[in-house]
Amino acid sequence: MAKVLVTGGCGYIGSHTLIELAGAGYEPISIDDNSRSSPSILEGVESITGMRVRNHRVDLRSAALTDACFAEHRDAVAVVHFAAFKTVPESVALPLLYYDNNISSLLNVLASTAKCGIPCFIFSSSCSVYGNASELPVTEDTPFGEPECPYARTKQIGEHIVGDFAKVSQTSYMSLRYFNPVGAHESSEIGEVPYSDPDNLVPRITRTAIGMLPELVVHGSDYDTRDGTCIRDYVHVSDIARAHVLAIEHMRKTQTEARASRSPEVFNLGSGTGTTVLEAIKAFERAAGTSLKYRVGPRRAGDAAAVYSDNHRAETILGWRPERGIEEMMGTAWQWELVMAKRRQKA
Repeated sequence: MAKVLVTGGCGYIGSHTLIELAGAGYEPISIDDNSRSSPSILEGVESITGMRVRNHRVDLRSAALTDACFAEHRDAVAVVHFAAFKTVPESVALPLLYYDNNISSLLNVLASTAKCGIPCFIFSSSCSVYGNASELPVTEDTPFGEPECPYARTKQIGEHIVGDFAKVSQTSYMSLRYFNPVGAHESSEIGEVPYSDPDNLVPRITRTAIGMLPELVVHGSDYDTRDGTCIRDYVHVSDIARAHVLAIEHMRKTQTEARASRSPEVFNLGSGTGTTVLEAIKAFERAAGTSLKYRVGPRRAGDAAAVYSDNHRAETILGWRPERGIEEMMGTAWQWELVMAKRRQKA
């Protein structure tokens, strides 16, 4: 089986991608220091796939450790670089932490990929690179806006670094701009396990519904949107994960052309539909069959008013389109929350 190195493989999107890669006949190898994830997630991956995925517990900020790990798997056909810190409020409070972790690790992973001659590299980017876009939906050609937080700026810087390196490298590069991955694997064996207190909407919804939080705070109701709350483009995490298999297959077929262009391909991975915070709450209530206790609070630093995607390029070139709607996303997230609650009771 062809190997694929997955940095951050024990994380939320990374673990779901391990499943999709295994299902497509690849041998995924995880590289994750588990500073913000648990290796126990690989038990869920094994339960679903029948494959025990190996994890290298490596801090990718160390060039020597990264080189040694990659050298062991220099026969890999691709690298998917997920590993990054991603909490918006934390990045506002601790910007140097984000620059150190997200940029240093990227530099080392790029260098090790090149040294080993691995032919394909996928950078996990974000819709946050668009900032507060003046025109919606955003396309891959929409210019970068002023980032709303240091996390978003690290993704902009990361794309620039990848683009500059592509001009002098023999590897083919791609940036995938995720919108808002939510939900959990349909088996409820794996899902999102937030680091510390979650700041993103769906885990806070499910934790409120399960009783772990007293109420959900909606951050602002005075945005220039149809109901005053922020608009986001939610997409099921398994749909996001599946796109990586299609991306690798596309890159392997078009390596000669990609190297000749010396420029990374870029794709939006979103549903193509904007959903407000209040609409997301109502979708959860329908999916879970319960009402949610929430109140409106002040705006939160770092939040853009509205971002949603034009995903036609991914559909046309990669053959990718999301398969699950917002209620199914919320339903799988809720089932995963119920599973975690049972596990906490047994612990």
